[in-house]
Amino acid sequence: AAFDRGEHGAAEAAAAHRRRLAEALPGRTVVVAAGRAPVRSNDTTYDFRVDSDFFWLTGCAQENAVVVVSGGDATLYLPPPARPGETGFFADSLYGELWVGPSPSLEEWSAALGIPVLPVADFTGPPEGALLAGPGWPEASQELRRVLAELRMIKDAWEVGQLREAVDRTVEGFAAVLDEVPAAIAGGGERWLQGTFDRYARTYGNGPGYATIVGSGPHAPTLHWVRCDGPVLEGEVLLLDMGVEVRSHYTADVTRTFPVSGAFSPAQRQVHDLVERAHRAGLAEVAPGRPFTAFHHAAMEVIARGLHDWGLLPVSVDEALSDAGQHHRRYLTCGVGHHLGLDVHDCARSRPEAYHGARMAPGMALTVEPGLYFHAHDRTVPPELRGIGVRIEDDLLVTETGAENLSAALPIDATGLERWTKERG
Repeated sequence: AAFDRGEHGAAEAAAAHRRRLAEALPGRTVVVAAGRAPVRSNDTTYDFRVDSDFFWLTGCAQENAVVVVSGGDATLYLPPPARPGETGFFADSLYGELWVGPSPSLEEWSAALGIPVLPVADFTGPPEGALLAGPGWPEASQELRRVLAELRMIKDAWEVGQLREAVDRTVEGFAAVLDEVPAAIAGGGERWLQGTFDRYARTYGNGPGYATIVGSGPHAPTLHWVRCDGPVLEGEVLLLDMGVEVRSHYTADVTRTFPVSGAFSPAQRQVHDLVERAHRAGLAEVAPGRPFTAFHHAAMEVIARGLHDWGLLPVSVDEALSDAGQHHRRYLTCGVGHHLGLDVHDCARSRPEAYHGARMAPGMALTVEPGLYFHAHDRTVPPELRGIGVRIEDDLLVTETGAENLSAALPIDATGLERWTKERG
């Protein structure tokens, strides 16, 4: 429960969010479901993770819940706990306290969240004409999801505080992982490091905000290497893409690429230095009033020019950067950043003109993450570059005058990363 785990301010923030929704959809009633844990196998489930829109509107992270919001007011419907003396105490494995332990009462929920809370059995269905969102509705409203996504683009002070905590915990998690590199080299491998971060995230937050990526050597160029079933190899690079989701469900998303042995080889440093130049060019473009795509294009131009200087582009830089070109994207297939918040790829249901086609504004939280990915089998690059993957990713807050790099505690430059590796490993 949000209120009994120290997430002070969640109820007040949710009330403000409901008022913003009422202004965006005047006179409309919305009904949002929290969702339920997906089945893992037979009668076991994965851990429950609340629907982000539901949490944004309520501050509540309870499974099988529903909220009705109208004019900024809300009524929350929750499954009540089954207490001693009730049949469900021993017969209900989901809510019987014999099975799951003490749980807040509906009255406690109501007092904590500042809204009426009723048994979910009292919810008889959405009012006529209501807009529906969240898991489980056969006729969910895309309009409502879009409106919520676009409202969530601008973070309030409480949300910014949650993101700061998520990033700070993530930086600590990076340190914990590097402490375990010798054990990973000795036999634990990538999965040992993945498990180290996931344990840290679960201890000091809600868990990892997404599947932790740990790629050593030839796995580093794979964008979403979440299998993490390989060794950690001395002399190779180690790409770590990790984020702590704090107990308010806001997540960080940070990436660094470290030299496993404490020093980059000349070829590894060559790649890292180019990615660093691209990253710094992207960071410099994050400011209010600038197009959201500005940091993407700035980073891509640096990448294209660098690859051209290395003789890896079959065309000119101008042709590569043209809409019909994009030859440099062979080695950087993804975009260079995205919104960040309750979801690691936040606000994804926004209209294109409100996302990539919009201008940055104070309160936006986003990532900048250029990289270069030279796969071990790619014969378009020299042998010394094959198998090198580098990504640098920071989490930024757009301010009134520019941007704040929330993850600046982690070094960006190769020398700083070498020092960090030697100090921690």
